[in-house]
Amino acid sequence: MKNKIILGLEILVFIFILSIFIFYNSLFSAPDKNAESERFIISLSETKNDIILKLKENGFIKSEWGFKIALGVSEIIPGGYKISKSQNAWQLAEALKKPYMEWIVIPEGLRKEQIAEILAKKLDWNNEEKNDWVTKYTAQNPDYIEGVYFPDTYLISKNESPEDIAKRFINKFNEEFQPYAEKFAKADIKWTTAIKLASIVQREAAGKNDMPLVAGVLWNRLLKDMRLETDCTLQYIRDNSFHYNADSTKYLSEGDWWKPINSEDKNISSPFNTYKNKGLPPHPISNPGLDAILAVLNPEKTECLFYLHDYEGEVHCAKTYEEHKINIEKYLK
Repeated sequence: MKNKIILGLEILVFIFILSIFIFYNSLFSAPDKNAESERFIISLSETKNDIILKLKENGFIKSEWGFKIALGVSEIIPGGYKISKSQNAWQLAEALKKPYMEWIVIPEGLRKEQIAEILAKKLDWNNEEKNDWVTKYTAQNPDYIEGVYFPDTYLISKNESPEDIAKRFINKFNEEFQPYAEKFAKADIKWTTAIKLASIVQREAAGKNDMPLVAGVLWNRLLKDMRLETDCTLQYIRDNSFHYNADSTKYLSEGDWWKPINSEDKNISSPFNTYKNKGLPPHPISNPGLDAILAVLNPEKTECLFYLHDYEGEVHCAKTYEEHKINIEKYLK
């Protein structure tokens, strides 16, 4: 009788251990121990539940519940990963903490130094790599110094070189600009002229809706051989001198870009000073989006030669300087 009890207990222990093994295997074990690594992309819009469901549907996990236990309270960073079905739930949860490709959002209207700051932070660049992106890889062609590093959302490998990233941004610009290149040519507008003006419109406008009016006023001033007198061109050269060494070759550090100008800034001696010089600056002063480019192609027809934005961001234009002074008194004082 005693032997039967012992045997029964041993069987129960065996069944218990076997159950634990089966339970663990069904929740946490690798789906395919011989599988190769694969690229797995997580978009910026996917939630944690979306990601776990996609992992299950693509065969990377056996159990959503089991993976949630392995993941714990950790968040999964959007990006690109190298993962494998040969990883168990714990290994996979750890792997999904370190993407080798990062989503990088480049907003409209930044100058390339600001873009370098974003890239350096996301891709772990050192100061030399950041400096080279600003002073070397984006300065190889006079037409590509600024304005062609297209604002968009990019998925970039941390191993991609700064030079290749610059080329990728230019390729994206060419792709977006190409459908309108012929229209600019028919209007007898050089593409470089279009991007110079678009870069100013991007910085001067309060938003997408007033870009055509701002473009219309600026075109009017150019065609009448008037100085543009735009603050953003002063901001560009003022901040450029602030963030470079005296020899203009070494990029320094992150700073406060695009601060409001003061009366002294208008005396800066530079071809970018549109308060002193007629025409457009030597090259773009920001990297515009498609809305600003299209505003230059299709400006609003207006007789205005002046504009200002009130404290609510609404634009007010005037045909004469006297009317403009009235608007200043009315909306800014």
